[in-house]
Amino acid sequence: MNYCKLQIGCMLIILYMVFIYIKECRRLRHKHKWSVFDRLLGVGILELLFDGLTAYTVNHLESVDSTVNMVLHLFFLLSLDLFIFLLFLYMISITTGLPKRRNRRMLLYSMFLVNAALVVWNIPKLEYRKGQLSNYSMGISVYICFVMVAVYSMLGIFIFFRRWRYIEGHKRISIFTYLSVLVCVTGYQMCYPQSLISSIGVTIIMVGTFVNQENPSAVELSWYHHEMIMGFATLVENKDGSTGGHIRRTTMYVKLLAEELRRRGYYKEVLTKDYMKNLCLAAPMHDIGKIAVPDVILQKPGKLTEEEYEAMKLHAAKGGEIVLETFGHLGNEQYAQMAYEVARFHHEKWAGGGYPDGLKGKEIPLCARIMAIADVFDAVSEKRCYREALPLEQCFEIIMKGSGTDFDPVLVEVFLESKEKVVQVHEEASKNGKREGKSSVVKSPCN
Repeated sequence: MNYCKLQIGCMLIILYMVFIYIKECRRLRHKHKWSVFDRLLGVGILELLFDGLTAYTVNHLESVDSTVNMVLHLFFLLSLDLFIFLLFLYMISITTGLPKRRNRRMLLYSMFLVNAALVVWNIPKLEYRKGQLSNYSMGISVYICFVMVAVYSMLGIFIFFRRWRYIEGHKRISIFTYLSVLVCVTGYQMCYPQSLISSIGVTIIMVGTFVNQENPSAVELSWYHHEMIMGFATLVENKDGSTGGHIRRTTMYVKLLAEELRRRGYYKEVLTKDYMKNLCLAAPMHDIGKIAVPDVILQKPGKLTEEEYEAMKLHAAKGGEIVLETFGHLGNEQYAQMAYEVARFHHEKWAGGGYPDGLKGKEIPLCARIMAIADVFDAVSEKRCYREALPLEQCFEIIMKGSGTDFDPVLVEVFLESKEKVVQVHEEASKNGKREGKSSVVKSPCN
């Protein structure tokens, strides 16, 4: 047992973490799906198990069958390679997402399969050597495993720096820390193979990933934050006789348009992970200023008079003020600023002439330009107290005619090219709206 104390200690830490993970998932009644993290966790446990077993058998060669020893080493090398490969996939999944095209996915998987085949093919040539601290194994299979661990580790770090902006700000330091630990542990293990410390790197990665990214309690807290914002916005929207449908639908359109812009390569430096998250949370706040507009104006079934329209227009500037007063001191300055921009500037026009500040072109923040299209499209495609909903084709025509005058032409182009997806979102929102209308619950589309 002296030779596998480290692995046993690491295993106990991970098993306790798994116990907490399963307990929290059950408490929150999550419909659990096997994510990359779940696979990473499972393979990590296997890696620690085989690491401990091989640390024992390699130091008891006289009492352990050679075939058993070789098979255990094979499983250890394969599980270590698979763990690092899954970590590489995890880094991709939390930045730009795993590739959807089958050929690209197969290219990723083929790299691991070739590596695994070489390890299996050369395992009979495994050698056992004596060290000052412990016996250890060497050979072509071990060299191949170490090389691939080093390659995947470096690829993970490359993706981290290349996609830095796609990772939420508060998670960057933690991810960088455990990736650095992985590189240090791997480098030390390669230079001093008798140290048998690979379990430390695996444990730190799993604990760091769980604490900073996959903890169900943290996910629950984030969900409550989303719901609080949606509930606050819905209370305001109810003033004009709506039922929460407008904020839900506009948020879905905003999310769709922002994702399409990023997928097509527009505003790459702006549409970061943090930006996308904050935009989705800021969108429901765009009409928050209506809380200051008299009900008689909001609920008027006919056309507004000039004085009433001027009073209605004040909701944009007032909304910005409310956002800063309400959310400006909660610690998330980026979100507060974006919510302010969405509330204040979503009625500005690309060619000028909008309100409250008469901005034009790129003077209007990107988040507000995206919000403007979503807001107008939903306004004309849904029933209002003063008119019926327009046909979707006519709604798309209104957006198209506003290109270059009311709306950013690039955003209009992407929106119209995503017509099928927009219609799908519209239909989905309508179905959800009917269900939620019966239950009086409005769910956040941000998740």
